[in-house]
Amino acid sequence: MEDHQIKEIASTLHGARKAGQSLKQFSAHLKNFKREDAYSIQEEGMRLRELDGEKIIGLKMGLTSEGKRKQMNLDSPLYGVLTDTMQIQNEGTYTLKGSIHPKIEPEIAFYINKELRGTVTREEVLSSCEAICPALEILDSRYDGFKYFSMEDVISDNSSSSYYILGPKTSDFSKINLKNLSMKMKINGVIAEEGNSKAISDDPVISIIQLAELLNQRGQSIPAGTFVLAGAATAAVALEEGMEVSLEVEQLQDMKVSISK
Repeated sequence: MEDHQIKEIASTLHGARKAGQSLKQFSAHLKNFKREDAYSIQEEGMRLRELDGEKIIGLKMGLTSEGKRKQMNLDSPLYGVLTDTMQIQNEGTYTLKGSIHPKIEPEIAFYINKELRGTVTREEVLSSCEAICPALEILDSRYDGFKYFSMEDVISDNSSSSYYILGPKTSDFSKINLKNLSMKMKINGVIAEEGNSKAISDDPVISIIQLAELLNQRGQSIPAGTFVLAGAATAAVALEEGMEVSLEVEQLQDMKVSISK
């Protein structure tokens, strides 16, 4: 794909996000739309956000659970980039105004204090992690329908990233079995989605390993001083006004966010 096409698509997506308007999928009319082009579009989109004053502070993995892949009719993990303005404080409020079709999903986040580059081991990930926490991610695709589009469309749109909420940190997690944590996402006190951390790449730590490998293909790494959302343990739930979404992850502290008009 030519550089001017990459910049044009990135600019179009950037504008759609700011205006809260959805678009037709680019893959419907582009020939030879490659995954490397999609990540180039994502990177250009993040450059535009930085020009607007945003600061990149985190990363996210997507499509790490079988349930999520089935929901979106896609077949492999991908990643996106997170900025400071995308954060909503725990027990805060997410406003639907300006959104397109937002959904929420339960995750686990890792705080990384040592760079992870290339092929890394589970032990290296854990030794580079200073804390973990429960997390909720709000997705909001900039495409019509938010369903059944290509990997290239999703990646270009920063993997449908919109907002995120980080729960209370747990620094001493050495005795926590990260491969087998019960996760319950409730809407107004009633369980909406229930899963287990093993649904995140069979082990959320593996999700971090996969991210390091994906970034290495772009000559990048997971920087020290960032956090990573490891991926969703369940399918996402559409958001509506008046919801209080809470997340309970076994052995971690609870968290919640309110949804307003």
